[in-house]
Amino acid sequence: MATTMATKFVTWDIPALDALQDSKVYKLRHKLNNGGKMNREEKDWLTHKVNHNTYFKSAVPLQGWKFDFSDILRTYLVSQYGQWTEYRAADKQALRNMLYGRIDQIVELKEETS
Repeated sequence: MATTMATKFVTWDIPALDALQDSKVYKLRHKLNNGGKMNREEKDWLTHKVNHNTYFKSAVPLQGWKFDFSDILRTYLVSQYGQWTEYRAADKQALRNMLYGRIDQIVELKEETS
């Protein structure tokens, strides 16, 4: 099942999705939709972009378009400096590469299946 390339999340006029074909996020979503695998650089980039935007927890915004990656991201709880924080990441290594300082523990949260 192919995931939608992107969805519009603003009410004002924005560029057509085709105008973003040269962007990194568009190329990555296209690659994943066609069965491609991410390399380490792409995993690190995606993990950083998802955790450093103010709009979404599992998507990357670009010019009014939401590129959703919830189908490949995993949820982790990280214990660092005496507190627990939730992150979304492609894998544990990408999460470690994004974080600074001492990491006490990383726990992957599994989704329940009914």
